[in-house]
Amino acid sequence: MFSAADLPDTIPVFPLPGALLLPRARLPLHIFEPRYLAMLDDTLKTPHRLIGMIQPREVPGGAERKLHAIGCAGRVTAFSETEDGRYMITLSGISRYRITREQAGFTPYLRADVSWDGFARDLGPGENDNRFDRKTLMDLLRRYFASRGLATDWDSMKEAEDELLINSLSMLCPFAPEDKQALLEAPSLSTRRETLVTLIEFALRSGTDEETMQ
Repeated sequence: MFSAADLPDTIPVFPLPGALLLPRARLPLHIFEPRYLAMLDDTLKTPHRLIGMIQPREVPGGAERKLHAIGCAGRVTAFSETEDGRYMITLSGISRYRITREQAGFTPYLRADVSWDGFARDLGPGENDNRFDRKTLMDLLRRYFASRGLATDWDSMKEAEDELLINSLSMLCPFAPEDKQALLEAPSLSTRRETLVTLIEFALRSGTDEETMQ
């Protein structure tokens, strides 16, 4: 278990559109670009083994890409090497962070000075959502998964704890990067669940509208 004192002031940052990591959740990643292989090699030499996932942010005009201010750091808890030198790793979400300054020129990958202030809840025990209506969400999910041709283990979803279910859906559902960012920045599990439901309902309405237009 991490404490605030264990969190470093500077971490490597991995911009990956649509890849969402949340505290106490796990994200599998396939690492193959040379700069990120170097990032992983350097990370494994540190006592904390943290990598900061972050969403790139489109800048108006499309001339360049910048980063969102808030991301989530995960600890490398599993990795395996393929025969051709690539890695399959798992990040276990530790805490969200806010970038205070991007560093440049020291490594082939991005590094950033970060602040962990405001995210103390991420380091604590799992959250509960007292207003969570599981049946209503499951009914909504069945419609959404059917509309997208997605399959899942419904029995496991029925048995999953509130936080695991809500966070897993937030990470796995094919939402746009900006929507993923909204889920990341939700201040509580209840707010994340409300945001998740809103996004699913919007996707269902959009699909209906497109079918009507055709």
